[in-house]
Amino acid sequence: MKALDWHPLILAMLCILTGCGQKTQDNTEEDIREIPVTELVSSNTELHRSYVADINAFRNVQILARVSGYLEKVNVDEGKEVRKGQILFEINDEQYASALATAKANHKMAIAEAKAAEVEMKRVQLLVDRNVVASSELDVAMAQLAAKKAKIDEARSLEERAALNYSYTKIRAPFDGVVDRIPYKIGSIISEGTSLTSISDISSVFAYFNVSEIEYLEYVKARNANGVQDHGIVELGLVDGTFFSQKGKIETMESEFDEGTGSIAFRARFANPEKLLKHGSSGTIRLTNTVENVILIPQKSVFEIQDKNFVYILNPDNSITTRNFVPQARYSNYYLVKSGLNAGEKIVSEGVQNLRDGATIKPKMILADSLGIIPNGSSQLTAQR
Repeated sequence: MKALDWHPLILAMLCILTGCGQKTQDNTEEDIREIPVTELVSSNTELHRSYVADINAFRNVQILARVSGYLEKVNVDEGKEVRKGQILFEINDEQYASALATAKANHKMAIAEAKAAEVEMKRVQLLVDRNVVASSELDVAMAQLAAKKAKIDEARSLEERAALNYSYTKIRAPFDGVVDRIPYKIGSIISEGTSLTSISDISSVFAYFNVSEIEYLEYVKARNANGVQDHGIVELGLVDGTFFSQKGKIETMESEFDEGTGSIAFRARFANPEKLLKHGSSGTIRLTNTVENVILIPQKSVFEIQDKNFVYILNPDNSITTRNFVPQARYSNYYLVKSGLNAGEKIVSEGVQNLRDGATIKPKMILADSLGIIPNGSSQLTAQR
């Protein structure tokens, strides 16, 4: 009787246990989440690196006063274009004109005295030939003539110096350019060496920017390998976010690396026909390098452990395995793979924070082009600095 009483209860418990077991199995299947996965592809990629640049005029010089005096005329205005040889400033020239006149008179007098000494020397020569006077008299006359000729040279030098000082009272533009600020006005007392303004030739400009030693080596190796004329073409980003209309070309670089920063300065030249760029302005140089058959992976598919980079590789049975890879560089939201990953492999493209090695997932395939990676095409990426 007791056995019969317990039989239904045992059956009920078995049913409950069986049902619980089935529910646990169903929950396990439900726990397998759908995770985005993408297949690695190789592509041709334009890599952009950006550098802060200082912009200098092709020529920029200070205009200094070469003589002292008061400023008599200012013939230009600030910010105006001038031509080579144009008179910019005039310093009062009265004392210099007087000094020049005196120097010219002294020069003429020295010439006249030398002619008189030459006549005297010829007269003594005649007397010596007739044995009227001793030959020593001729030596004296010749010495006096030489002294007079030396005075001619001295007077000529003083006249040239006076003429030069006189010419310095009119200050001319050394080349075509644009005038900067003019701090002194008419009537100001000017000393020798006073800076009156500066002139910039901005028909073209130089952009100086610093690159690291690694980037320098990449550039030189690419230039030597390609050997094409358009290598070294760069773009200039302006402070308003736009790009300058003219493209520039890297012309040269410094001969030494800076010990403090480990970088070396490059110089690019830009034509500036509209005079938009000014001396002392700033911008951003964008250097483009095209690499072929490289693998790009999204930044959100990567996680770091002890300064090493990892992704999850999808296995044929939909399990995932941790894989270490070595990035060559980081561009925008992508890593450029140097080693450790191959085209055709599938990786988890996002949501890696909540996964673990060996877990099973339900892959949701995401095409590479929807991630901005163009298979067999040309992607454009900008390096993060």
